[in-house]
Amino acid sequence: MGKSKSYLDLVLNPFNLFRTRRILNINPTVVPQRIEPDEINLYVYDYDADAVHEERLKNVKDCFTYKHSNRVTWINVDGLRRADVETICNHYGIHALVQEDILSIGQRPKVDEIEGVMFCLLNMLYFNEKDSSVEAEQISIILGESFVISFQEDASRDVFNPLRDKIQFRQNKLRQRGPDYLFYTLIDMIVDSYFGVMEKLSDKIETLEEDIVRNPNKRTLARINQLRKEMIVLKRNIAPVRDMVSGILRSESSLLEERTEKYFKDVYDHIFQANDLAENYRDIMMSMHDLYLSNVNLKMNEVMKVMAIVTCLLAPATVIGGMFGMNFDIIPYAHHQWGFYLACGLMVLIPMVMLYIFRKRGWF
Repeated sequence: MGKSKSYLDLVLNPFNLFRTRRILNINPTVVPQRIEPDEINLYVYDYDADAVHEERLKNVKDCFTYKHSNRVTWINVDGLRRADVETICNHYGIHALVQEDILSIGQRPKVDEIEGVMFCLLNMLYFNEKDSSVEAEQISIILGESFVISFQEDASRDVFNPLRDKIQFRQNKLRQRGPDYLFYTLIDMIVDSYFGVMEKLSDKIETLEEDIVRNPNKRTLARINQLRKEMIVLKRNIAPVRDMVSGILRSESSLLEERTEKYFKDVYDHIFQANDLAENYRDIMMSMHDLYLSNVNLKMNEVMKVMAIVTCLLAPATVIGGMFGMNFDIIPYAHHQWGFYLACGLMVLIPMVMLYIFRKRGWF
């Protein structure tokens, strides 16, 4: 039933208008209803240069003991439930406005500093191979004096696994620095993951471009339209991150050490490059749409040219047949024994001469 419904949607809606509604219909004045998960995954990494303590907690209140830890604490919450978010944020002194942003849907990437903590919101992007679509997961990161708290919507996937492995190595730079370096590392990993998504889109664009040149059809136009929508998703999520990182660089917060500033400059360079690539891909999609229309028109012109040549070649036969078919009593060679063969010979000879002239002039 599910497969038949998907096929019916494809037939009735080849240009995926439902995807357009999901992308464009975002109203920040309407509070959306978030579906809360049955359970959340809560991990704590408490570390310094000498040791690291990793623990999976069953209750959000179990992380309260790490508030006054003398080491750097990373609390990672997978799954958003209002009661749990409010419990953690209230204990760590995080403003109610930040709590609402964490629980919101469709927020624009941004950075704020409220009451001694720095709050950063951006989207982690994934490429769905099955649907050839870009999916976004909202990530909220909070930087405090000795802690970093990250909130994720989906516990099944993220890009932080390499970071979890790095924490285990004593010689790693992450273990030697403060929470601001961890804050930078989380943002940097999210930004670097954008390039993987763009590589997948680049492969789709190259394949589509070959199809347009070889054999454009209505399905090709639908694929162009789909990729253009994914470019909108990509651009909408990447472009604001540049302003977000720029805001961190302009910040004079005491939470950020001066030696960490150069790392955020590196992130800014990466997101600037990603934004340029997104712009280039969008321009390529516009060019591909024009290329599709040009190829369709060229194909139509080729058909019209063949039909025009066939019409010209049949014109002498039509004229000769019409002359011998006129209702007159006296027609030259009408009753001659070789008249029929002469007429047929002219019907063949004249088109052959015309073909030679057309070929010589390079008309086909």
